[in-house]
Amino acid sequence: MTDELAYTSATELLAKYKAKSLSPVEAVQASIAKIERDGEKLNAFTIVDPDKALAAASESERRWMAGEPKGLCDGVPTTIKDLVITEGWPTLRGSRSVKRDQVWDEDAPCVARLKEHGAVLLGKTTTPEFGHKGVTDSLLTGITRNPWNLEKTPGGSSGGASAAVAAGMGQLAIGTDAGGSIRIPACFAGIYGLKPTFGRVPMYPASPYGTLSHTGPMTRTVGDAALMLTVIAEPDARDWYGLPYDGADYTKMLGSGIRGLKIGFSDNLGLDVNVSTEVANAVSSASTIFTELGATVEAVNINWPTSPRDIFLVHFAAGAATLMSMLPTEQKEQIEPTLQAMAAEGDKLDLLSVKKVELDRVTNGIYMNQLLTKYDLLLCPTLPLVAFDVGKPCPDEYREDPYGWIPFTPPFNLTGQPAASIPCGFSDTGLPMGLQIIGPMYGEQAVLNASHAFESAHPFANKRPVF
Repeated sequence: MTDELAYTSATELLAKYKAKSLSPVEAVQASIAKIERDGEKLNAFTIVDPDKALAAASESERRWMAGEPKGLCDGVPTTIKDLVITEGWPTLRGSRSVKRDQVWDEDAPCVARLKEHGAVLLGKTTTPEFGHKGVTDSLLTGITRNPWNLEKTPGGSSGGASAAVAAGMGQLAIGTDAGGSIRIPACFAGIYGLKPTFGRVPMYPASPYGTLSHTGPMTRTVGDAALMLTVIAEPDARDWYGLPYDGADYTKMLGSGIRGLKIGFSDNLGLDVNVSTEVANAVSSASTIFTELGATVEAVNINWPTSPRDIFLVHFAAGAATLMSMLPTEQKEQIEPTLQAMAAEGDKLDLLSVKKVELDRVTNGIYMNQLLTKYDLLLCPTLPLVAFDVGKPCPDEYREDPYGWIPFTPPFNLTGQPAASIPCGFSDTGLPMGLQIIGPMYGEQAVLNASHAFESAHPFANKRPVF
């Protein structure tokens, strides 16, 4: 029964709390039991605080028994990525350079909103140093592993979050995404992850990677992601880029279906990428489900005005160099080599080259905006391959091009549209594969509705890793 509770969706938990057939204390105990039993195998957490979680669950239980829940996710077990500041817990960002012994007295906007709505925080999940790569390992915390195969990576940089969610260690998880860091690990760990429109979820403090950076939900079901987005999209004046708050309740808008939609499908997003046969077949099969659900799906040729990869690498290197410039010398010396090398590339950039790629980014953004006036949604692979061995920054075949294996996620950090990764099948070796669903700017509801329709026709949350 403990495992069943750990894998019960947030929306189901809330229904049981309301009916008084389940206590938040029981749900939190189930998550803690999973962490205590299997957490060491995954190394997905930097902090677990069972005493604080159980105390919060007891308070939630009292509210539910009185028929006065605090908010939309009162009593739901939740985790926070260790790039996101959280009052009372160190936020070390996967780095030896951050001093643990300092005052931690502020919540990021998403954490504050979750607390206001009664979420029970279990702990903080692992990230590579300052979230700089698509796998989750660091000199500070070691290697985080994929619950579907402990010898494989869960992706990154929200790999601790993806591993925890996939393993039943919390229903809701906060991830961040500056180049795919929600969608990459969601794909590799077989869960749902949504990068919202830029500005939809308030962010603070500002990221060194600037307007590439997004915060979003990582969950086992689409309904849970809709619930979480409803909460964390509430406004916060600390985000200067934040969108005007529209008061949307994404949970109440699911289920409208996709009949009549016109959907574009691209197997390679117009990029020179070698997509594995298994992934290509899985994504193609997934696209036919949208047709069966009443949408019109047609192949679309993507012709980017400028290579998204070239634009992204300049932006990301400049962000890394900015980050490094903010650290004292003694802290710089503790930064791991891959991040130092990235920052060194950023140091070589001149002002005019950076301003030029900013204009190229605008041109690509306009192109994608216009494409998504012709199509309601766009489908493509999340990644061209399945999870590879842990302890490597990239697959062996990409050693000369370490970012070549993540071609399909960064373009939408650059252009800002909402994009989700949803499980669409398993490889012959039992590893998850992901379909990326991209919507028009501000079109989270379109992405969630399409995701919900796909999930209803192709359930995935009932599949659990054994490790």
